[in-house]
Amino acid sequence: METAIIDYGMGNLLSVQRAFEKCGSDAVIIGNPLELRDADRIVLPGVGAFPDAMDNLRKNGWIEELNRAVLEKETPILGICLGMQLLADKGYEVRECDGLGYIPGEIVRFTQTQEKERIPHVGWNEILKREDSPLFDGIADGTNYYFVHSYHFRVANEKNIATVTPYCGEFVSSVIKDNIVGTQFHPEKSQKAGFKLIKNFLSM
Repeated sequence: METAIIDYGMGNLLSVQRAFEKCGSDAVIIGNPLELRDADRIVLPGVGAFPDAMDNLRKNGWIEELNRAVLEKETPILGICLGMQLLADKGYEVRECDGLGYIPGEIVRFTQTQEKERIPHVGWNEILKREDSPLFDGIADGTNYYFVHSYHFRVANEKNIATVTPYCGEFVSSVIKDNIVGTQFHPEKSQKAGFKLIKNFLSM
């Protein structure tokens, strides 16, 4: 199995699968945590609330197998939107809730810095590189990606910040740590730029 897309009841899985297939990957939607043991790469998508997502991962047995695959086997993983946020230590959407703890930091709600800013942040916006990452090879500073979110990742260590994006001041739009990467934006909805990023992930 090349790419395992986790079905834990919180994502638009078919659009992610189609995007990966267009990029040449054998992408399989999996509903059994044990299937992670055969995955060459893992995608953790997500749409919805942070505590609901963690509850679903926990009650369906995903966390133990994710830890084995990601932390022990060092299988590359890409978290998308809410999936990226779940990589954090903790989230504060609805209630305080522990995350997967793969990348130190916490998930907090946007605070407006200008009257024209609307929450949720919806639409196209640019990414600006901070740390080098193979995820962004061949992708220029200022490239636009598609976002839909009200919360953002307050990262504890700047070395884990791959890109930032200007909105409500500035927020972290992608994260990196060894085999672990995440994007707040949706590469599967970001056309050519999104496909380039997916291809880069498939080469990691």
